[in-house]
Amino acid sequence: MSHFAQRCGVHDAAREAACLQTARRIEACGIERVRLGWCDAHGMLRGKTLMARAAIQALRAGVGMVGTMMLKDTADRTAWKVFEPGGTADLPRFAGAANLMLLPDPASFTALPWQAHTGWLRCQPWFADGTPVPLDTRHVLQQALARLAQAGYGLKTGLEVEFHIYRITDTSPQLDPELAGWPGLPPMVEMIHPGYNLQAEAMIDMADEPLAIVMRTAQALGLPLQSLEIELGPSQVEAVFDATDALTAADQMVLFRNGVRQALRRAGYHATFMCRPPFPHIMSSGWHLHQSLVQMGLPHRSLAQPPNGQNACMRDSPAPGTTPLDAQHTLSDAASHWLAGLLAHARGMTALCTPTINGFARFRPNALAPQSVIWGQDNRGALLRVVGGAGDAATRIENRLGEPAANPYLYMASQIHAGLDGLAQRLQPPQACKAPYAETGEKIPTSLGEALAELQADEALRAGLGEDFVRYFCRIKQHEIERHADAKDKPDFERREYFARI
Repeated sequence: MSHFAQRCGVHDAAREAACLQTARRIEACGIERVRLGWCDAHGMLRGKTLMARAAIQALRAGVGMVGTMMLKDTADRTAWKVFEPGGTADLPRFAGAANLMLLPDPASFTALPWQAHTGWLRCQPWFADGTPVPLDTRHVLQQALARLAQAGYGLKTGLEVEFHIYRITDTSPQLDPELAGWPGLPPMVEMIHPGYNLQAEAMIDMADEPLAIVMRTAQALGLPLQSLEIELGPSQVEAVFDATDALTAADQMVLFRNGVRQALRRAGYHATFMCRPPFPHIMSSGWHLHQSLVQMGLPHRSLAQPPNGQNACMRDSPAPGTTPLDAQHTLSDAASHWLAGLLAHARGMTALCTPTINGFARFRPNALAPQSVIWGQDNRGALLRVVGGAGDAATRIENRLGEPAANPYLYMASQIHAGLDGLAQRLQPPQACKAPYAETGEKIPTSLGEALAELQADEALRAGLGEDFVRYFCRIKQHEIERHADAKDKPDFERREYFARI
């Protein structure tokens, strides 16, 4: 009799060997419980904790989860009326809070460094009949990468993530049952450094304890952390990671955010990936996504094999007759088309790169954040920054549109579908901009509502992501917008909804 993983069509001899190896590691490491985590629409980890024996069984049999977990907004409110007739007409398989199944990836097992005798496994949701759930954001990126592979390319990405760390001074507002809310309050905090002294040596020393926790946690989780730096804003820091294939990088981002928040909390610190924490004189945090096309060679190469070919963004010498203001002076023909696709769909992808109401306050002049749909040659005020030059194997495109709260699978999938449209249509970008904050030029959306409208109007992104997924994502985010509009105290909304949870 077949087990659930076989019915899903993902279990073969290699996966069976991985299941056996993971079972041995669980037993050898004295693991008592295993957290089975999956990433929701907002990029947050959710999951179940199983005892070691049950977790080993779940490697093949899966474990049930309530389907409404996929229908939650950022306050954990269900955006569909699942118990009313017709309430899930557009999502019929979710009616009545029907069960889904979580299936772990045995190769993802890791022992959590901040919690003794506890392991972790990455999961994806499946329908009970063994078919994938198309609303699963990791599945969305997997589908995008499959399209990219058909074009003969892979995507290599590097994470450059800004966030804030605070020292907790009082947890009573958050844990007082008389003050409980939906969502609840964050703890009271103080800064770990005063800011406005970029990469200052003295401030690194002042923030040494929490930064050391971040470093040890990331390294213990096997994440390729390259550097930790003091950013400009008060209590703001930045983590930079080695580049890797896009799916691995997205997995790493999810694990990093979750891990450092939990490890820091145990030591008395509060980390937040909210773009603009609710304090005066704050500096916005961005997530700058470095990306380069990689030549895969074989169009049907397995996605289980990360792309490791030549950087397809690099050109050996500038195209004849070009200047540094022309994309083809620096980028290959394919990368120039990719850049043009990113520009053509920049407004449509904004909601996937900056998916919170709070994140749109970042887009202001001279703030190292973009305002217009432009690209620049090594210009940090532009939406897209081209880094490198002819003959430079590290040549790449940096998208500066994202916020650190973004769902990494959707952020990266949006790049692929936009870039692929640029390749398919052989689009050409305009010349580079030297004045990124000039009043002229097309502007990026200034609110989440405007960004959702642009996503719904973008035919290429709708086709790539799927009409059903775009409708699903927009409904969840519209639910958030409506509750924010109804909130009498907007700053309190953001404290509870974003600062306490993200």
